[in-house]
Amino acid sequence: MSTFEDFQLNRRVQQAIDEMGFEEPSPIQAACIPLVLDGKDVIGQAQTGTGKTAAFGIPLVERATSDGKVQAIILTPTRELAIQVAAEIRKIAKYKRVRTLPIYGGQSIGHQIRALQQGVPIIIGTPGRVLDHIRRGTLRLSHVRTVVLDEADEMLDMGFIEDIESILSETPAERQTLLFSATFPNEVRRLASRYMKSPEHVTINRGEVTVPLIDQVYYKVLERSKLESLCRVIDSEEVSLGIIFCRTKRGVDELVEALLSRGYLVDGLHGDLSQAQRDRVMKKFRTNDIELLVATDVAARGIDVENVTHVINYDIPQDPESYVHRIGRTGRAGKRGLAITFVTPREFKLLKQIERETKAPMVAREVPSLADVAERQAEIWRNRILETIHDGGLAHYRAILGNVVDDHDPIDVASALLKLASSDELRAREEADYDFGDTGATPGMVRFFVNVGRSARLSPADLVRTIAEEAGVPGQAVGKIDIFDRFTFVEVEEESAPFVYEALRQSRINGSRVNLEPAKPRSRMR
Repeated sequence: MSTFEDFQLNRRVQQAIDEMGFEEPSPIQAACIPLVLDGKDVIGQAQTGTGKTAAFGIPLVERATSDGKVQAIILTPTRELAIQVAAEIRKIAKYKRVRTLPIYGGQSIGHQIRALQQGVPIIIGTPGRVLDHIRRGTLRLSHVRTVVLDEADEMLDMGFIEDIESILSETPAERQTLLFSATFPNEVRRLASRYMKSPEHVTINRGEVTVPLIDQVYYKVLERSKLESLCRVIDSEEVSLGIIFCRTKRGVDELVEALLSRGYLVDGLHGDLSQAQRDRVMKKFRTNDIELLVATDVAARGIDVENVTHVINYDIPQDPESYVHRIGRTGRAGKRGLAITFVTPREFKLLKQIERETKAPMVAREVPSLADVAERQAEIWRNRILETIHDGGLAHYRAILGNVVDDHDPIDVASALLKLASSDELRAREEADYDFGDTGATPGMVRFFVNVGRSARLSPADLVRTIAEEAGVPGQAVGKIDIFDRFTFVEVEEESAPFVYEALRQSRINGSRVNLEPAKPRSRMR
């Protein structure tokens, strides 16, 4: 299968897949989706990051109905994975409106019971909490058509074999069973042979993820000022030929339009273009009629242009392989290349995963200020002027300026020409920054209110660690922390506050959903 359209999915499911930015199935998706849709049992040997959640999630959502009964149950070893899988399937089910529910320990069981009573077709849970609901009579699996054992080797390592077998005994004998595991030890083989019927085996080998010799840097940016940050970076880098990667086709179109309106030489490449349009864009790129090519991963395949100086990940790739493929477009034919990645606060953990798996740390850089951009542009213009003088061929222009130079200082004439030539390039755009106002914080800090406290087993160390991991903010940027039973106040350095705000306002701590907002001044709270 070369596209998701080949699966002939429900148009609402296809719409969600398009919006998520999936242009073509990954190897495990291409192999598994037809088998699962066909009702076959499947053993998938694949690691995290290969796209296995969508490999079973897409067919589950495709076949789900709204009869109010549990039709599929996905077992995961940890609550973190349960939350992650539930979030992915919720995106796939967005337009078909199939309800999903993660159930795991550490969250109020009363909340889960009330949600189950409303009818949920797809359940994602940890074995212990799922079994707890079965024993309470709040979860019935008699109508389940599909059981998914995700990261089966991890679940068995954690001692869940008896819980898994108890759960499977509550499901119909005539069910479909899907088992996914990074490794395939004897315990997993025994489980498969006992509970699966003539399973199809799908093995995906990710291979070694290696990064070519390319300078790699990243910029931490806010979602709302991402475009402005991109423009400043482009203006401060001498980009001869660059490829900018976006996650979706719509993202490519929007970014091309935004950059064209700011005067950049740019065009876009994505899967909706005809071959003639694609050839036209590529010809302009190869002949340097455009400096920047904005593309999706799939559209950029097969691009082999030697002089690409920069690859910019405007949207961070979803896995390490995609990252390696993207940045390999620069640094060709023995030339040095630069790979730039933009990371929003909510994507910081993904950046760290890419660094771990590629074993190639990226260097953090600060987004250039307007003053930095102006200074760099001045340096570029000085070099251009010197090169032009050195190249000669100025007689025609001397004749044009003859009378002007007689009446005006030659330095003023040159300065005026430079001003005219560079006025379009020195775009002074003010960055839309956050203004948290008076939050009652220590000077130089911003104070946030967080809706979880001691009742959620929150400790100062938990909060500092979460801020560091989720927002990429060092622990020393966190100031005073006041933890109460049901809420917390935390102070963060002003320059780090926007990143903490964007990263944590819709995250989870110890399984509890976080609502983070600027605190009110102490005087107004009395």
